[in-house]
Amino acid sequence: MLDLDFTEEQDMLREMVRGVCAQYSPNEVVRRYEDDPDGYPPELWGQLAELGLLGLMLPEEYGGAGSSLLDGVVLAEELGAALAPVPYLESCVLAAGVLAAAGSDEQRAAWLPGIVDGSAIVVPAWLEPGNGYSPKGVQATATADGEGFVLSGSKAHVRFARVASRLVVLARTGAGDTDVDLFLVDPTADGVTLTQQMTISSDTQYRVDLDGVKVAAADRVGDAGTGWSTWSKAMEEGMVIAAALANGGAEHALEVTNQYAKDREQFGKPLGAFQALSHYLADASTVHDGAKLLTYEAAWAHGAGRSLQKLAPMAKLFSCNSYRDLTATAQQIFGGVGFTLEYEIQLYFRRAKQLQLSWNDTRRCEELVAVAVLDGEPAPA
Repeated sequence: MLDLDFTEEQDMLREMVRGVCAQYSPNEVVRRYEDDPDGYPPELWGQLAELGLLGLMLPEEYGGAGSSLLDGVVLAEELGAALAPVPYLESCVLAAGVLAAAGSDEQRAAWLPGIVDGSAIVVPAWLEPGNGYSPKGVQATATADGEGFVLSGSKAHVRFARVASRLVVLARTGAGDTDVDLFLVDPTADGVTLTQQMTISSDTQYRVDLDGVKVAAADRVGDAGTGWSTWSKAMEEGMVIAAALANGGAEHALEVTNQYAKDREQFGKPLGAFQALSHYLADASTVHDGAKLLTYEAAWAHGAGRSLQKLAPMAKLFSCNSYRDLTATAQQIFGGVGFTLEYEIQLYFRRAKQLQLSWNDTRRCEELVAVAVLDGEPAPA
């Protein structure tokens, strides 16, 4: 039976993360790290590690807490509300999820404890310039060479690449659609070139060019030909966490906008007293609550052993689209000043659009939902 009541421990988790973000990721820190080459404040990252939050959903045998996806959603909502500039989704959810699911004993032992304690950052290198989100979009190649592989190609929008200990690179090993493998690549290795990309959200992203980069056979994650399957499963949890980040950001943006509508007066009365604007806010609040409930349902389903094939892309699609639409409405209510750098609402508007485009965009999420609906997702376990 679906239970959306948070436990006392989850409420305490929320308050703890909120307090950490208030202290280590206030608005001025978020602004300071816009377009920063490293992209994250070490003090915040270290505090999250010290409190055991980086390994919240990772196996206990590697130092993690082994907590549920719903616990991860609670954490991500608070990170999203603060716009915390940290590689939590990239390193602690996606890359760590890949390693935990398919990594060798040696790979897990080498990297998971470091991800948990914050000493290692491992990030995915997935998308490519001009290519899409499906397996066909992976055109970087991994060619067998003696006892290892040679990687060539380009990756785009690789977050936190400069501070990464390793990249999890998706590379094509055959002509079939899903002939894709995963490889651990040192970003400082010969043949790897990093070029920072400037984006609408001013977060830290890099283009990664691979020119004959040699990796050992032991650097492949999982068996041959299983890379796309492993990545897709990790992306299911990743999409739910991305939805939670969006919902946290939307929550804060809505609070800020509601307060502005109460405080700002025009023609002798608050903006919120104008029916058209109050209806916009009512619609935004309604859609936002729906996005949260869908995300909670997805996290609950995961904990109950149910499939995320449909719920994960639905949560990502609805939450990120509503985040973008809500912040666009907020910009209209603020008026011209909302677009100026002095106001924080523009930070949320720009982050919302970037998140909508990331980790499966609207069109890709729609395709994934359509496949689950039309082809039928697996029956509950």
